[in-house]
Amino acid sequence: MESQKNVNAKAIAKSKKQNAGKKVKVISKKPKNKPKVKKVAAKKLARVSIMTQQLEHGRFQKPSDTLVIPAGDTLLLRCRGAHISWAYPAYLDEESDGRFSISHRQRFSQLSVANSTGADTGEYSCWALDCDAETCRKDDSKTGSTFVFFTDPRELFVPANDYYEAIQLRTDRPTRLPCQVTNPLAKVSLHREFPPEVIPVDGKLITFDVKKGFVIHKALPFFGGTLYCVANYQGLRQSSTKYLLIFTNYPSAPPSPTIRASSSSVRAGINFNLTCTVLGEANIEVDFTWEFPGQRLGRPTYTMESQKPVYVGGKVAQSFQSVLLVDEARPVDEGLYTCTAQNLQGTSTISTRVNVLPQTGPGRA
Repeated sequence: MESQKNVNAKAIAKSKKQNAGKKVKVISKKPKNKPKVKKVAAKKLARVSIMTQQLEHGRFQKPSDTLVIPAGDTLLLRCRGAHISWAYPAYLDEESDGRFSISHRQRFSQLSVANSTGADTGEYSCWALDCDAETCRKDDSKTGSTFVFFTDPRELFVPANDYYEAIQLRTDRPTRLPCQVTNPLAKVSLHREFPPEVIPVDGKLITFDVKKGFVIHKALPFFGGTLYCVANYQGLRQSSTKYLLIFTNYPSAPPSPTIRASSSSVRAGINFNLTCTVLGEANIEVDFTWEFPGQRLGRPTYTMESQKPVYVGGKVAQSFQSVLLVDEARPVDEGLYTCTAQNLQGTSTISTRVNVLPQTGPGRA
C-alpha cells in the first residue's frame, strides 16, 4: 500500500513539473436548450476611390481633397472602370482650343486640362456607371473627387462673364456670393459698394468657404444692394464681380386656400358670392384667379380683394381674401367654381359647387 502511495505521489509531482508555466484553458459547459443569438453586423456600403492623378515620369497617386497647381501646368486625372462619368467646371464644355479632353479606354477614363488658367479652378469628380443592355446607373460606392486651384499670380478670382450679377436674397434659404479665388492662401473680405464699408463675417450669419465663396445664412433687408469681394495676396489686391442682391420675402410653402359660397343653392335672379381665403405670411404677396361656369359665355363677374394682419399663435400673419360676386343668378351660373392661389413657392386650387334653383313663381312663398 505504501509503495502504491509513493508511486501516486511521484506521478503527481511529475505532472506538476511538466505543466509548470503552462496556461490552463477552462471549458465551461453551456446550459442546454439555451437559444443561440447570431450577431449580424450592420452592412455598410464600402466606398472605393477610383481617381488617381498622373505625376511626372508616369507616376500615379490618389489626389488629396484639394490640389494646388500653377497656372500653365497640365492636369491629368484617371478614374478606373469600364464606364465612367465626369463632372468639372461647366465652362470647359465650351473650350474650343483643344486644351480640355476626356478619353475613355477599356479599363479607365482620363481627363486632361493642358495650358491651364485660373478659370479652370473648381471641383473635378468622377463615378463609375453600372450598365446593362439598356441603361446605366451611378455606382455610389466607386467615386473620386478633388478640388483644384490653378494659381495665377495675375488673377486672384476666377474670371466671370459679367461685370454685374443679380442674385435673389431669399428669406427661405441661404444666399451664396460665388466669388471663387484661384489661390487658397488669398485673404478675402466682403464689401458694400454704397455706402462703402466692409461687411463683418462672423462665421454664423455670414461664412466664407475658400471653395465656394461667401454664404449669407439669413437674409436680411440690410444685405440688399451691391456687394463685392476683395482678395489680397503678396501685395496684389483685386475685386470680384459685383453682386446686386435683391431682397425677396419668400414664403415657406405654397398657399393653402379655403373656399366658401354664400349659399350652395341659389334661386335664379338672386345675387351670390364666393370667398377664397389664404392665411399667409406677413409681407408675402398672394395672387388669385377664378374659373367659373359662365366664364366661357362671357358672363360678367366682379372680384374684390383684400388683406389684413391677423395674430396666429402669438405671431403676426396675413389674411388674404378674394371675393367673386355674381349678380342675378342664371341657369348658366350653375356648376363648379375654382379658386387658384399663387405665391412665389407655387400654386394651389380649391373648388366648390353652386346649384341654381328655378325662380319662385308669383304668389309662391
